[in-house]
Amino acid sequence: MRRIRVRTGKANGFALIDLVFVCGIIGLISTIALPRLVLAKQAAGAASAIGTLRTVSSAQLAYALTCGNGFYAPSLPALGTPPPGSNDGFIAPDLASAATITKSSYSFRLEGVPFAGAPPTCNGLGPGEAAQGYRAGADPLEPDNPRFFAINANSQLYSHSATLYDDMPEVGEPLFGQPIH
Repeated sequence: MRRIRVRTGKANGFALIDLVFVCGIIGLISTIALPRLVLAKQAAGAASAIGTLRTVSSAQLAYALTCGNGFYAPSLPALGTPPPGSNDGFIAPDLASAATITKSSYSFRLEGVPFAGAPPTCNGLGPGEAAQGYRAGADPLEPDNPRFFAINANSQLYSHSATLYDDMPEVGEPLFGQPIH
């Protein structure tokens, strides 16, 4: 009689149950980590918005002291226009590309009401086009992001759970919102 040998060694590769188990663990970890990832993305966007508004505020101060004869630029493109003899505006070209820009999941706007008594500026604004104050705002583009920001000529940054831009005065405190220190 012949004996038939049965191989009792280990099988090579994965079994289907192994693959299902690994996919289940990955799914579980993903459901735990995904909300934190969204919060981290929103926090990074908010930090970028705060930095951008502080940059705009610093640029407005530099503009008023050096080019605007004590007055502010009425828009982002005006703030980005370089004075004669320079290739650089007061803000980076990406911030000065339009009246409203999108950056880091936020929409940024800057407005200053032209003052009739304002003198011409060194970067091409005519008489009466510069502003005595300004307001700048950053509104999130994602509907579930509750952090809105605004700043004005006082250089105090404010945060709120609704848009601050429409009610932000050019000088002084807004009716609502918390100051960010």
